[in-house]
Amino acid sequence: MKNACLLFAWFAFCLPTGSIADWTEARCDIYPAGSDQLTKMIPCTFGQRQGAVTISRSDGVSHDLRPTGDAPGNYTDELGRPAYRQSGLGTLGLIFRLAEESVFVYWDTAALKPVNDPENNATYPYSTADYDATTLLRCRRLDTNEDHTCPAGILRMEDQQASIVITGPGGETLTINFMSDYVNATTGEVQAHFKDDTWTVIVNGREQYEIPLAAIEGG
Repeated sequence: MKNACLLFAWFAFCLPTGSIADWTEARCDIYPAGSDQLTKMIPCTFGQRQGAVTISRSDGVSHDLRPTGDAPGNYTDELGRPAYRQSGLGTLGLIFRLAEESVFVYWDTAALKPVNDPENNATYPYSTADYDATTLLRCRRLDTNEDHTCPAGILRMEDQQASIVITGPGGETLTINFMSDYVNATTGEVQAHFKDDTWTVIVNGREQYEIPLAAIEGG
């Protein structure tokens, strides 16, 4: 039921004006405008009604965005300043570029659990004490075709490059490097293709990982 609700939240932007309000608990990653350095990761509530968007954050900040113009994804905030919805997270969430900060809204809230508790922290052993960001990636073993979520730590570099350290579905650790002109992995041969803001990487013909562009580029 939870997955169905999350998909509904994603596709709700396609509903016609006048549709009922939709609300879901989410995770908000906050970046200063123009920066790729995460300042906080907090619970939030995402809502929309008749094209308007409300993001209510656990730190007391609320963003009230009203659609403007004919182009989809263009808004004004509660002070009349421009705001924009952008792609980059695939089906994992939405990005909002605001006047003073960027808000990455993720439907999956597992990463909000305590960092140092392997029983409750979905991204353990990765934490922002050692990485620029942590996340959960969709992954699978191709011989079983069974979907998993794999914890990962992200080390970002200049020119929108990154190394992502992942604990695979079998418990092994590997690093996938996203460089300007190639993608490779520390554990063998890689096939990689990019579509709909997401890299799909197959390692040694056995394991598949889906990495959103925003995980590589950050804020």
